[in-house]
Amino acid sequence: MINGFKVITLCGSTRFKDDFIRVQQELALSGNIVLSVDLFSHSDAQIDMTEELYELFDKEHRAKIDLSDAIYVINKGGYIGNSTRSEIEYAKEHNKEIIYME
Repeated sequence: MINGFKVITLCGSTRFKDDFIRVQQELALSGNIVLSVDLFSHSDAQIDMTEELYELFDKEHRAKIDLSDAIYVINKGGYIGNSTRSEIEYAKEHNKEIIYME
């Protein structure tokens, strides 16, 4: 917690952009500090996602998890991809609360 605010990092497939935005707003309106993805690589077609960028964003996202009290998994339709599964395991290893959308 920071100054009494719970810090939550959103995790999930970036193909669920609308859900990320909706959940971010709901959590923020409930008095949480919300950390999210930097871009929606599945939706932002104009960005060329190189292997180096994937590695950079993965490393950065784990740093956001380190800063957080919890992660919120956006698992629309029960979908959890390999990246998200890896982030869940990382959060478990670091004793973070894990909240699932579904």
